[in-house]
Amino acid sequence: MTQTLSVSGQLRPKDLRRLTKATRGGTVGPTALYYAGVTAPIISASLALAVKELAVMAGFTPYWQLMVPAFAAAFGGIAWYVIFTRWAYRHGAGRGTEGELETGITADEAGLRVRRGDVETRIGWRAVTGLAAHGRYLSISIKGSDALIIPDAWFGKDHAARDTFAAYLRERIGS
Repeated sequence: MTQTLSVSGQLRPKDLRRLTKATRGGTVGPTALYYAGVTAPIISASLALAVKELAVMAGFTPYWQLMVPAFAAAFGGIAWYVIFTRWAYRHGAGRGTEGELETGITADEAGLRVRRGDVETRIGWRAVTGLAAHGRYLSISIKGSDALIIPDAWFGKDHAARDTFAAYLRERIGS
């Protein structure tokens, strides 16, 4: 006999923040850090050239014609990096339709099926790497993908259903 367990519900804004925290390692994405790191030296070099020309026109000694642009370039690069990463800060939780459509999660012999609207994703048990029970939700870790969370509210007041679902998942993933 194959057992199939299902749960569904809609992620609330609080749940989306929990999902974001479970999924992301930081508040700034790797692409933003890359571009900040690539553009900061360009900003520094441009600033150094401009300040050097100003130092020459102002009649600074050769020592200060070198030092003043170096300091300006260093501070300009650091300031740009900080500003850029702040601009790139991830403000919103959730992506796409995570907070708009009901999500259904079904566990059976083959693995997990996650359905949101007209999109269904199948996840084999070998890709499920862990299950953690938090205060108000279950967090499912998946190799090569974002984590899934199942808020306790999706089980209503039925704590036994939550425990049965969690036990089934643990049995399947061996954690």
